[in-house]
Amino acid sequence: MKNEKASAVDRGGFGSKLGFVLAAAGSAVGLGNIWRFPYLAAKYGGGIFLLVYIILAVTFGFSMLITEIALGRKTGKSVIGAYKDIDKRFAPLGWIAAMVPALILPYYCVIGGWVLKYMMMFITGESSEAANAVYSSSGGDLSFFEHYIGLVGQPTFYFIIYVLLGAVVVMLGVEKGIEKVSKFLMPMLLVLIIGIGIYTLTLDGATEGLKYYILPNFKGFTFTTFMKTVAGAVGQLFYSMSIAMGIMVTYGSYMRKEDSLEGSVRQIEVFDTLVAFLAGLIIVPAVFVFSGGDAAALNKGPGLMFITLPKVFDSMPAGTIIGIAFFILVALAALTSSISLMETVVSVVMEKFNMSRMKSCLIVIVITLLLGMLSVLGYSAWSGVTIFDMQFLDFFDFLTNTIMMPIVAFLTCLLIGYIAKVKYIEDEVEASGHKFRSKVLYKVMIMVICPIFMIMILITPFVTNL
Repeated sequence: MKNEKASAVDRGGFGSKLGFVLAAAGSAVGLGNIWRFPYLAAKYGGGIFLLVYIILAVTFGFSMLITEIALGRKTGKSVIGAYKDIDKRFAPLGWIAAMVPALILPYYCVIGGWVLKYMMMFITGESSEAANAVYSSSGGDLSFFEHYIGLVGQPTFYFIIYVLLGAVVVMLGVEKGIEKVSKFLMPMLLVLIIGIGIYTLTLDGATEGLKYYILPNFKGFTFTTFMKTVAGAVGQLFYSMSIAMGIMVTYGSYMRKEDSLEGSVRQIEVFDTLVAFLAGLIIVPAVFVFSGGDAAALNKGPGLMFITLPKVFDSMPAGTIIGIAFFILVALAALTSSISLMETVVSVVMEKFNMSRMKSCLIVIVITLLLGMLSVLGYSAWSGVTIFDMQFLDFFDFLTNTIMMPIVAFLTCLLIGYIAKVKYIEDEVEASGHKFRSKVLYKVMIMVICPIFMIMILITPFVTNL
C-alpha cells in the first residue's frame, strides 16, 4: 500500500523495496563518488581516509539518510510540505532544501554534457585528441578540455541532450520511469566498475598504487590532519549520499509503508560506499602507474576526469576500450543523480501548484536550461564575469555544497533532535513492523554528533582561508 498523498495530483510511488533502494542508491552514486572520492582518499592518507569514511558512513551518513527518508515517508509530501508538516516555523527550511537541487541540477547537467562529449570521442576513435591535443591561446597553451569548455556550440548541445535524457525518465513517473531505469542502470554500472577495476589492477606497477590507496599512511599525521580528514570525509558524504538536497525526503515520500526503512538505508549506504571504493580502485592505481608514483597527478575535479584520465587511457593497452567503458560508467552514474535532482524539483512544482507531472517537468526543463547556460557561458563568452572571483559553475557549487547543504542538515538535526524529538523518526522507522535496531546510536548522532559535524563543515572554508 502506497502513501496517501496530500495533493490532488497523483505523485506516484515505488512499486518495490528493490526499486526504492536502487533509485536512492542511483541518486547517491554520482560524480562525487567517481572524481572526488579518489582524490580525497589519496590526499588524506589512503587507508586512513577509507577507515574514517566507512565509520562516518555507518554513523553520520546513516543517521542523516534515515532522518530524511523517514521524514518523507511519514508526511508523503515533497521536501517543502514535509518540513512544514512537522513544524510550520520550519517551512522556510523546506524552501532552502528545495533550492539546493534546483541550483545543482543545471550545472550538474553541464558537467554531464562534458562526460557525454568525451564518451562520444572515445566511441568515435578520437580518444588521442582528447588526451593529447594542445591549443594555442593568448594566455598560453590549452589542453583539449580547457579549449572545449571555452566554446559555446558543442557544450550547449551536449548540455541540452543531457537535460532531456533525465527529463524523459522523470516524465515517465516514479514506478514506470525512475524505478525501471534504476533497476536497469545500477546493475550495469556495478558490472562496469568491477570489470574496469579488475583490469586496472593487472597493469604493471598497479600494486604500488593499490598499496598507496588502501594502506594507512601515518607519516606526518597529526591531530590537525585528522580533523581535516574527518571534515573532508563528512563533506564527501554530502556529495556521495545526496544528504540535505531534499532528494531523500522526496524518494522517502514514494516509499511503501511495509518496507523496512532501516534495512533499506543500510543497503543504500553499502552500495554507495562500494561504488566509491571501486572508483578509487580504478583511478588511483591507474594514475599512479601513469605518473610514475606522483600523487600530485590525482588532482581534484574536472582536471582528473577530463585531462589526466584520458592521458592514462591513451597510454594503456586496450586503453580506448577501457576509456569507452569508463565514460559510459560515469555518464550512467551522473544520469541517475541528475534524475533524482530533477525529480525533487518536479515534485515540489507538482505539489505547490497542483500541476500535472508533464507540465511540471516542462517548467523545470526551461528553468534548468536557462540557469545551466550561465555555467556554459561562464567558461566561454562570459568568462570575464565572476561572482566573488568564481565562475558561475564554481559559485553555484560553493553556494550549495559549502553553505546551503550544511545549514539544511544542521537545522534538520535541531528540528528532529530538540523540537519534534527523535521519537518522531523512531515511530516511522518502526511503522513497518521492523524494530529500529540502531535507536541509541541514532539518538546520539542526531542530537550531538551530527550538529557538531555540520558546524565543522561550515567553518572549515573560513579557517582554511585564514
